[in-house]
Amino acid sequence: MTAKPAAAAARATVYGYPRQGRNRELKKAIEGYWKGRVSADALRQTAADLRRATWQQLAEAGVHEVPTGDFSYYDHVLDTSVMVGALPERHRDAVRADALDGYFAMARGTQDVAPLEITKWFDTNYHYLVPELGPDTVFTADSAKQVAEFKEALALGHIPRPVLVGPVTYLLLAKAAPGVAADFEPLTLLDRLLPVYAEVLADLRAAGAEWVQLDEPALVQDRTPAELSATARAYRDLGGHTDRPKLLVASYFGRLGEALPVLAKAPVDGLALDFTETGAGNLDDLAAAGGLPGKRLVAGVVNGRNIWINDYEKSLATLGTLLGLAGQVDVSASCSLLHVPLDAKAERDIDPQIARGLAFAKQKTAEIVVLARGLTAGTDAITAELAANRADLAARASAAITRDPAVRARTAAITDADGRRSHPYAERTAAQRAHLRLPLLPTTTIGSFPQTSELRTARADLRTGRIDEAGYEERIKDEIREVLSFQEKAGIDVLVHGEPERNDMVQYFAEQLTGYLATQHGWVQSYGTRYVRPPVLAGDVSRPEPMTVRWTAYAQSLTDRPVKGMLTGPVTMLAWSFVRDDQPLGETARQVALALRDEVNDLEANGTSVIQVDEPALRETLPPRAADHAGYLEWATESFRLATAGVRPDTQIHTHMCYAEFGDIVQAIDDLDADVISLEAARSHMQVARELAAHGYPREAGPGVYDIHSPRIPSTEEAAALLRKGLEAIPAERLWVNPDCGLKTRGWPETRASLENLVAAARGIRAELPTEAA
Repeated sequence: MTAKPAAAAARATVYGYPRQGRNRELKKAIEGYWKGRVSADALRQTAADLRRATWQQLAEAGVHEVPTGDFSYYDHVLDTSVMVGALPERHRDAVRADALDGYFAMARGTQDVAPLEITKWFDTNYHYLVPELGPDTVFTADSAKQVAEFKEALALGHIPRPVLVGPVTYLLLAKAAPGVAADFEPLTLLDRLLPVYAEVLADLRAAGAEWVQLDEPALVQDRTPAELSATARAYRDLGGHTDRPKLLVASYFGRLGEALPVLAKAPVDGLALDFTETGAGNLDDLAAAGGLPGKRLVAGVVNGRNIWINDYEKSLATLGTLLGLAGQVDVSASCSLLHVPLDAKAERDIDPQIARGLAFAKQKTAEIVVLARGLTAGTDAITAELAANRADLAARASAAITRDPAVRARTAAITDADGRRSHPYAERTAAQRAHLRLPLLPTTTIGSFPQTSELRTARADLRTGRIDEAGYEERIKDEIREVLSFQEKAGIDVLVHGEPERNDMVQYFAEQLTGYLATQHGWVQSYGTRYVRPPVLAGDVSRPEPMTVRWTAYAQSLTDRPVKGMLTGPVTMLAWSFVRDDQPLGETARQVALALRDEVNDLEANGTSVIQVDEPALRETLPPRAADHAGYLEWATESFRLATAGVRPDTQIHTHMCYAEFGDIVQAIDDLDADVISLEAARSHMQVARELAAHGYPREAGPGVYDIHSPRIPSTEEAAALLRKGLEAIPAERLWVNPDCGLKTRGWPETRASLENLVAAARGIRAELPTEAA
């Protein structure tokens, strides 16, 4: 059956694109600049070359408009803070002295000045830098970056569409600046911010911009009537200016809900909506709101966050329905393609049946173009593409990796008892204290130690055959001995082996589990210059053999102090992978949990008394709408307990979470039933400790006192000040002392100094405590 052609040609576009370059050229240039090996001019030239290559690739693929302004040296929310002049007072002198160095100082901090707080961008693994605002904040427009990049693309012959973080989302993401009352609401600054946005829009219009995209993903979350009213006011104001470009308001990551009729009625020229599974309900809501007569609708029918090919027939059916709901229907991905790797064709070692089902940014762009052509000219114009798409979908579904009857039988046999510890926490903690004999305020680290160039060289040498397995293992043993020796000399109480054999906290396990596939070039930005290579979870999961027992047992043989076994939890194994979309996430999580349960039990059997199962993605994966929270948290917490509940009462289970807002999942953290939790807290000034206390969290906790995402070394006094704040919320007998996160990305000199200061702070505070407590 031939789809009815659109009244006007459907155009293909994207909201944004990966920034790093095919070989992560941007990462290398920025890190070279930080080390003094790359000049500022050379860095800028690399950035310009990458932008030019991206726009050219998109145009050649058939994309009508190319996004500009989405490129960033570090983070697009930080770029927005620069655009509106919302610079922290402590960084203003650095920015005035050198704009580029000041920009990086806000992102990374300096030895003397702390950086901005970092947290997750909605329910993704991308991290943004949190704006700091207060009642005295004065906004000033600085459109230089946005105008310059627009003009770059225009001069190259493209049709550019500048992309800005929208004013409502920007304020909803912001926090009260240090020294400002915690209950300050940044959204109260909206009327002060709107004239600045209007000025930036006028500058872009003067430069020749026909359309500007304003991203408002915060509106897919539950919003109060006051927030919806502010949204209506914002777009009534911005839409009312005569010297503005056309405005396309984009939402993504879910259903727009109550905000959809607000935006549909606003004097803007178009909306961009998510019509994939994550945006279920947007189509019906759009119809109920009366559609967008005479306006532009950009339909996000290609999933911008997973790496699986689109189902063309399903997407065309959605697009066909949308034709009657808007004056112009264009085709895009559901969000920026920032969240997927660049090119699936670069992968040479993946099962061919699965490889046929992969679509990275380049392939998704091609899918968008095909769908736009099919919508415009009818399905007869894309007959070959439709046939190939059906065949690729079938190939993936029939791949041998997809189903394992033994795994499915095991998950079907799970009982409620499998997810419960044999003893309540009060009895467990007494047994653990008697067994471990730790001091008050015990010190530990989160797991990883610096991944040195020597370690990376050793892994490369093993891959290329320059050393054999025995030679590689000797290098790993040498590193473990060094890491343990340092920790013992520094006075750390619960040790780790440092994870020198691991490439990534998810990839390392994925390479040893069935059902997972590894990419070679599938890099995705996590934050700044930190890129990760998420594995592909394509089939049923099991653990053929122990994954960590050997190295943990070796480390324990070298010391009398407890050495933590280190694992990545089931939710994070899903969240930081590209997960199969052919079964519920909860079912996949149970499979991973059972594989980890085997590892936990084997660690215990081999003498490990402290086992940490990290779940940094627990909050990150929380759905944007409160109505969906309970269902997600039920399977998420169940899978953690399933992985950890099979141990003895005197075996201490730890978990770790970082760089997210934890206040709305404290009950879920409690439901994990871990004995100890460590959390990021340094940049947020112990906010999470106060949230745990307000909830009445009854177990032990280690809110971090060392921000590892900055190269600066916290002093003993700084760590002690944070510890004292922690003690205001958590009793000394339940408080641990640790960094915010793992130390993999740090260098040895700063690691040594920072941890020595951390231990000194703990000892100093311990000595201050009353005798009966100490």
